Amino acid sequence: MIQTARLSLRPFAAADANEAFACMTPTLTRYMAFEPPASAAVFELIWRQWLWKIAEGSDFVFTIRRLADGQFMGLAGLHRTAEPEPELGIWIREDAHGQGYGGEAVAAVASWGAQRLPVAAFIYPVAEENHASRRIAQALGGTVFASESTPKYQAVIYRIPRPEPHQE
Repeated sequence: MIQTARLSLRPFAAADANEAFACMTPTLTRYMAFEPPASAAVFELIWRQWLWKIAEGSDFVFTIRRLADGQFMGLAGLHRTAEPEPELGIWIREDAHGQGYGGEAVAAVASWGAQRLPVAAFIYPVAEENHASRRIAQALGGTVFASESTPKYQAVIYRIPRPEPHQE
């Protein structure tokens, strides 16, 4: 488990699926590489793969909950953990945007990953127009080093430095 001042992050579990699925809307995913799953059954195929990857340690998806009341807040990811620069990802439920939860969660996952993996830095791809998510990368010292076109948007890719061990 990872804990911050306001959040608790735990590896995704089957018990989190219904809450996660309910929050995956077209407006939430407009700046994400994926579309909302068409059904809970389709989402189950996805999250079962997550469980397998979490168990093998190659990829982590964390469920983010608010400490105060346990409310589901979103998901954070640490992907391709065997690479020198694993990828960070985040989404926060729409009714909680603008409150700093995304930055808090990404910083916590980066710190957790840096303590457990021999990472040089982290990669953080983001839609060029997703200014809130870009601010997360910038607040963590990230700088743009590449860009790419995806089927949904033009993306910039940040490199976020490995956090110092004392950061948590």
